[in-house]
Amino acid sequence: MQENKDKSIEDLVDDAKGFLEARIEYTRLYLVEKVSKLFADLVTSTAVIVCFILAFLFGSVTLALFLSDVLGSNTRGFGCVSLIYILLAIIVYLTKDKYIEKAIINVAIRKYFDKLADKEGDDEKL
Repeated sequence: MQENKDKSIEDLVDDAKGFLEARIEYTRLYLVEKVSKLFADLVTSTAVIVCFILAFLFGSVTLALFLSDVLGSNTRGFGCVSLIYILLAIIVYLTKDKYIEKAIINVAIRKYFDKLADKEGDDEKL
């Protein structure tokens, strides 16, 4: 009888060790998945932002050169583009609290909950 108790305790200890090892492995894989997704999101977002910045810069130079041809002076063309950006900066500064910050916050929250919903959908499939 004592042998059966010892054997069942040994089985419980072995099962507990196996469970603990499986839990550690699951946690490690879960963290690898999260870090991988974060890195992929960071890389793709950075690539998109760099492309938009380059397009914006080349578009600005193109507009300045076009206005230079229309106005007959490089100084006037680039000056007009500078004035456009100054006006845009003033508009953004005056409306940032009411519209822009709220929109950015809403987009960030929506993106977070969309990713959370995707994760829950993946968990249900398993």
